[in-house]
Amino acid sequence: MEKKVLTSDEVSSLKDLKKQYRDLTEATGVIEMQKINLEIKKEQIKEKLKSLQQREIKLAKELEEKYGNGEISLESGEFLPNK
Repeated sequence: MEKKVLTSDEVSSLKDLKKQYRDLTEATGVIEMQKINLEIKKEQIKEKLKSLQQREIKLAKELEEKYGNGEISLESGEFLPNK
């Protein structure tokens, strides 16, 4: 069987394709890591939101017990009871 040798251009093209595949694989890995980090941050934000909502409910109950049903003007701090 006769030994055949690729041209330098053919070898170069093959090496370039292999490098492009490797680069895409690496980029995919980086993107996946970013997705994981975003999911972690998303969960942290959800927990902060739950905590904030609990604080809001607690404060609303305290203010309702103290002032009754009504609205509060955040600009003036005035309580306006429901009629």
